[in-house]
Amino acid sequence: MDTSLDKADIIIVGSGHAGAQAAIGLRQAGNEESILILSREQEPPYERPPLSKDYLAGDKPFEKMLIRPADFWAERDVTLKLGVSVAEIDWMGHEVVLDDESRIGYRKLIWAGGGVARRLPCPGTELDGIHSVRTKADVDRLKAELAAGAKKAVVIGGGYIGLEAAAVLRKLGCAVTVIESLDRVLNRVAGPQLSEFYQSEHTQNGVDIRLSTAVEKIEGADGTVSAVVTDTGEEIPCDVLIVGIGIVPSVGPLIAAGASGANGVDVDAYCRTTLDDIYAIGDCAAHANPFADGAVIRLESVQNANDMAMCTARSIMGDKQPYNAVPWFWSNQYDLRLQTVGLSLGYDETVLRGNPEDRKFSVVYLKEGQVIALDCVNNTRDYAQGRKLVEARAEISPELLADTETPLKEML
Repeated sequence: MDTSLDKADIIIVGSGHAGAQAAIGLRQAGNEESILILSREQEPPYERPPLSKDYLAGDKPFEKMLIRPADFWAERDVTLKLGVSVAEIDWMGHEVVLDDESRIGYRKLIWAGGGVARRLPCPGTELDGIHSVRTKADVDRLKAELAAGAKKAVVIGGGYIGLEAAAVLRKLGCAVTVIESLDRVLNRVAGPQLSEFYQSEHTQNGVDIRLSTAVEKIEGADGTVSAVVTDTGEEIPCDVLIVGIGIVPSVGPLIAAGASGANGVDVDAYCRTTLDDIYAIGDCAAHANPFADGAVIRLESVQNANDMAMCTARSIMGDKQPYNAVPWFWSNQYDLRLQTVGLSLGYDETVLRGNPEDRKFSVVYLKEGQVIALDCVNNTRDYAQGRKLVEARAEISPELLADTETPLKEML
């Protein structure tokens, strides 16, 4: 595959779900122009969610994570240029400048750069044995240390990535401590009922959870992490340290070129940045989301990546349709499958549907009496049927929502 191009009709920066789907969507829509995907990774496009789940556990080989078979891209005349980074964008000249100072021209540019794992702001972060769970290379390094005998793990961050990693590490026989700076796990993404349930599940599986706890420094021996020191002065020994405290959007070249953006890069309803002929999609794209009452947010999800990619592909092909997809997410921990639809931002009431002790239940989030989101644990039926309630912003009494004998689809 020729990677010495000095021009492509459409350049896509990033090979994650968003970038891959943009190329797929363009070809599905009949686009016959030259497409070039630039990626800092060395592998063809692959799925990210299994990294903290099946791939870390050793249950899913990398080949099964490929978004498309390796030869798909050449067959669709999509060129992959791997192991490179974009250092600069000359948007007036319609060129990208790579880290080796080579320049490639474009007609349209789709920025799907995602983000990099946020680093801890404390002493000791240069030590070996500190990991994120963002790329295949990240997880491969972690797996190598576990295979070499690491048995004591500290996970910093009680969000989905941290908890998923903690569940896998327990399955692999590690002693695991989770450190969360807020007063409950999943604090930023779910209500107290779900937080309490997942904290209980992890505790029952042997995870030591420390809430309202900050990291003061990381200590090492012979250049490798050996302990985490908390703000209480406690020293927690560890062989490996996983940091799951979010990402920093990779948008530096866009902002330096003059694109608008504070948390990520701003895009309009058609995923266009404020720079001519440049789109942004996926984790790094800040947009006014209709399911967040128009608040400008970033969504880090496969759903958002895929739907923004399709919105952009249609727009480039002249079929402009605004981005208004219903957000959805999932998380697998132990034998629990959590499925979320909608955004619970700003909720003022929750309804518990079912009994958490049965390990099958849903939490319905209301705002001013309207259904805005559901968290469904081992409850795919509620998840599938609840989507319609979220789309309609249905007003349903809490008493009826709590009645598990009445299917959600009958409440519209």
